[in-house]
Amino acid sequence: MSSEGPASARDSRPPEEHLRQQRRTGDGWVETPQGRFWGLFGAAGLLIHDPDRGVLLQHRAVWSAQGGTWGIPGGALDEGETPKQGAIRECWEETGVPGPDGEGITVIGEYRVDKDGWAYTTVITQVTQRLEAHVADAESIELRWVPLDEVADYELHPGFAAAWPELLQVLRQHAAE
Repeated sequence: MSSEGPASARDSRPPEEHLRQQRRTGDGWVETPQGRFWGLFGAAGLLIHDPDRGVLLQHRAVWSAQGGTWGIPGGALDEGETPKQGAIRECWEETGVPGPDGEGITVIGEYRVDKDGWAYTTVITQVTQRLEAHVADAESIELRWVPLDEVADYELHPGFAAAWPELLQVLRQHAAE
């Protein structure tokens, strides 16, 4: 399934409606010896696997960090939010799936990358029902279900590209169980 985003997602400038959105408690940059990262309390993304269609990838808006690349829906954690809660919230805000309380998925694992006190957690899930994602905000150009063996062929967000071999291993191990 392919869903095209608003024209503003293709623009290199953040859309005005995005700038006017209410700021969340986790919005902001963190500097560590390993770089500059978005999310005062860390960040998380949701990797959704549908055995019939592959994984849900997000073509990131050009104006976003590493814009124009493909990755998974996610973003900054709010204060007190767990990676699972934050990943589900961010994915729902950006794609309309899963339900706001995680309806339609089951968690099969987590993959955490620590950058000197700042962390990004990928919450790895599998669908429990067919999900129909759609571009729900200006952070995406497009959403697409991509077969597992084709993911590495996309121009991936560098962090997602680095994690993909291990994420793929988790998905394949789960499928073999």
